[in-house]
Amino acid sequence: MYKFFFKLHLYAAIVICPILLIFAITGSLMAFEPEIDHLVHARLSYVEPGVKALSLAAIGDKVHAAFPKDTIASYNLATSPDISYLVYTNMRAVYIDEYTGKIPGTMTKPDFWENTQQNIHQLHLRLAFRDKNDIGKSIMTWAGVILLIILPSGLILWWKQKRVSIRWKEKPRLVWFDIHSLIGIGAFTILMISAFTGVMIGFENKVTPMFYQLTGSKPTPMPDIKITPQPNTKLISPDSALQIARRTLPGAAPFNINVAGLSDTYDIRCRYAEDRTPGGRSRVILDPYSGKVLYAEGSRTAPAGRKITVINRAIHTGDIFGMFSKIIMSLTSLALGFQVISGLRMWWLRKWKKKAETKVAG
Repeated sequence: MYKFFFKLHLYAAIVICPILLIFAITGSLMAFEPEIDHLVHARLSYVEPGVKALSLAAIGDKVHAAFPKDTIASYNLATSPDISYLVYTNMRAVYIDEYTGKIPGTMTKPDFWENTQQNIHQLHLRLAFRDKNDIGKSIMTWAGVILLIILPSGLILWWKQKRVSIRWKEKPRLVWFDIHSLIGIGAFTILMISAFTGVMIGFENKVTPMFYQLTGSKPTPMPDIKITPQPNTKLISPDSALQIARRTLPGAAPFNINVAGLSDTYDIRCRYAEDRTPGGRSRVILDPYSGKVLYAEGSRTAPAGRKITVINRAIHTGDIFGMFSKIIMSLTSLALGFQVISGLRMWWLRKWKKKAETKVAG
């Protein structure tokens, strides 16, 4: 049985080792996407916290004054007091100090980091493949399934010796074996959690309905929304739309709102304090003329099936407990990368030893 699990562990890992390295490198970076973005664009992103942020109307006036030919499409509101707002127009992304109205800079097209960030994200999700069948996502998901086989087989192999020390004075292969075993057993639980939640995300089309079925809940129905233009009727302002969203989802902080047109709804994304994921999981859609709530779902009151899906994603990304869990998940991703490297090193030394023994025997 030991030989069986050894071969299973070895050959399964060799087959998907390039994908495991991609998981490791991209996962360790993705845990800190917002933080890295703010550091890369520190001059644009950080502001001195003030007493009260300007209204969106005042911020819009500042942007129009600076760029009179631009049309504002949406506002990104920072949920941290030391981060600037972002105003997206049809021409550029405008960073603006929400307390003073000062514009520290703009971005007319994605820079190197934004392109890199997007590529990292797509590599992690689907090997950067873009096709209608989403083959890349299937490959990454099944690689996650294989990882769920590799990890327990590694635990079984470790269990025979239960070594938690490193024999530094022994041969290199044994030193690498001890390091590989020690890191593997230390990161085992988090790696299993990461792999399992990742596989759940990969199979979300099948898993999400199962969550609803198991909990006896149903998705919040999205109505078929059609807005009839009313040229003689004034649209409610983005500030008014934010107030309605706050009343609809008490305690949730809006962080993104579009600027509605004559036939568009207001779509406001919100986040509760416990929703540590950057994207938030709460949403309010409003009629732009009357302010009537056409759709609303908050993470606190969402159906149980939806809550499980949200929690699963938060666990996988490391957002579940904020900075602490993000650090743990990032370090665990790096540990996976080291496991691949150390495993390949042991395999190579083992092959080299066998070749040497064959030559001596010959």
